[in-house]
Amino acid sequence: MEEVGLDFGNFMAPGLEGGLDPKFFFGDMSKAFEKAHAFVQAERALGALGFMDLPYASDTVYQVQQVANSFGQSFKDVVILGVGGSALGAKALKEALLGPYWNERSEEERDGFPRLHIIDNPDPLTVNRILERVNPERALFNVVSKSGKTTETMAQYLVARERVESIVGTERAREHFLFTTTLGAGVLYRIGEAEGIPMLSIPEKVGGRFSVFSSVGLFPAAMCGVDLSALCRGAAKMEERCRDGQLSKNLAGIIATLLWHADEEQGRPIHVLMPYSDRLKSTALWFQQLWAESLGKAHQLDGTTQSTGPTPVVALGSSDQHSLLQLLMEGPDDKVVVFVHVQDHGQDVVIPNAHVDMPELAYLGGSSLTELINTGQRATAEALRLVGRPNAVLHLPQIDEITVGQLLAVLQIATIYAGALYRVNPLDQPGVELSKRLTHRLMGHEGAEHLELQSSDPRWTL
Repeated sequence: MEEVGLDFGNFMAPGLEGGLDPKFFFGDMSKAFEKAHAFVQAERALGALGFMDLPYASDTVYQVQQVANSFGQSFKDVVILGVGGSALGAKALKEALLGPYWNERSEEERDGFPRLHIIDNPDPLTVNRILERVNPERALFNVVSKSGKTTETMAQYLVARERVESIVGTERAREHFLFTTTLGAGVLYRIGEAEGIPMLSIPEKVGGRFSVFSSVGLFPAAMCGVDLSALCRGAAKMEERCRDGQLSKNLAGIIATLLWHADEEQGRPIHVLMPYSDRLKSTALWFQQLWAESLGKAHQLDGTTQSTGPTPVVALGSSDQHSLLQLLMEGPDDKVVVFVHVQDHGQDVVIPNAHVDMPELAYLGGSSLTELINTGQRATAEALRLVGRPNAVLHLPQIDEITVGQLLAVLQIATIYAGALYRVNPLDQPGVELSKRLTHRLMGHEGAEHLELQSSDPRWTL
C-alpha cells in the first residue's frame, strides 16, 4: 500500500532560519506529545473516540453497500440534504474520488451511476436550481441529520418532500427518501418508522465533522461506485500508523504538535491548508470545519476559561500563488502553510512545442501540466522557506480510495491530538449552540426557550 507522507523540513533549523531545533522538537515537544497521546488513548479506551473505530466497521460498510445496491439503477440523481459535517465529508469524497465534473459526464461515462448533488446551505436560488434540474420521479433524497432536528436540513427536507409529492403523489413519495440519523430517537427516525422509509444509522459516539467514514459519507460514495473497502483500508492503515506514542513515528502527532507549537509559542495562529489539486479543494474545506470547530474553544479541560484555537484558511494551488502568496510571503508572520502535493494526478497534458523562437514560451514546450503544477508547489514552499516562513508538505502518490482514506484519517487524528495539546474538548461545539437556539426562537419554534433579542440600533443602520 502506497502511503501518504509528510515533509516538515521547512519547519526545522538549520533549513529554516529561526526554525525548530531538532533536539527541542524531539525533546521537550516530544514529551508534550507523549502526554497528549496518553490522554487520547485513555479517552479512546473510554469509548469517547468512536470515529477511530469506523474504518474497521466492516458491518457498516456491508450494510451501506447493500442499501446502495438495493436501489440499483432506479435513480438518475441522488440529492444529499445536510449541513456542516453532514455534508462536507460527502462533498470531499465526491470531488476527490469522482472528480469535480462528475455530474457533467454522460451516463455512459459514469458507468450508469447517478449524478450526485449536495445541498449544504438553504440558499433559495441553489435549492431551486437543483430541484429544477432533477426529475423527482428518478431522484433519491438522502436526508442527513444525527439529531433529526437540524433547522437547515429539516427545512430542505420539507421543501424536497413537497416537490416530490407534487409529482409522484403522497403514497409514492416515501420511495424517494432515505434517512441517515440516530436510530431510536429524533423526528427523522419517527417519520421513517411511521412511513417505512429506509434508514441508515449514525453511531452515537460519532459527531458530524468526524462522520466521513460512517454511513454519512459512505452512502453517497457507494451510490456512485466508490470502493468503500479500499477507502476504509486506507483509513485503517493510517490509524495504525498514528498509534505510536513516540512523536518521530506518529504522522498525526507531528502535524498536531507542529501546528500547536506554531500557534502557542511562535505567534502563528493562522494555519493554511493548500492542496495542489482541484479535486482536494473540498477536502480543505472539510478540514476547515474540523480544525476550527474542534479547537476554537473558551473552556479548558481543567475547568478554567481561556479562549484558544487556531484559524484555518483554505487555499488552492496554483491559483492562490497569484492571490494569497503575497500575503503569505510579506504579510504578518502569523501563518504556517501545509501543502498537499499529488505526484500522479491520474491524467496529464503535454505542453506543445510552439513559438519556439520566443524564449518566454519555448521553455515550456515538451513539459507537462503535472510537471508545472508540482513545480509550482515546490517553488512556493522554497520561496516561503527563504523568507523564514515555516511550511510542510503532505505527499500523496495519487488520488484514490486508499490515499484519500489515509489523508482524511490523519487530519482527523491530528485534530484529536491537537485538542489534547490545547487542553480542550475537540468533540463538542458549545459556541455553535447559541446560534441554533436563537434561530429556533426567531423562526417561531414553539418549544424554543425564551431569549431576549436586541433590536437594531437605528444609529448604526444605513
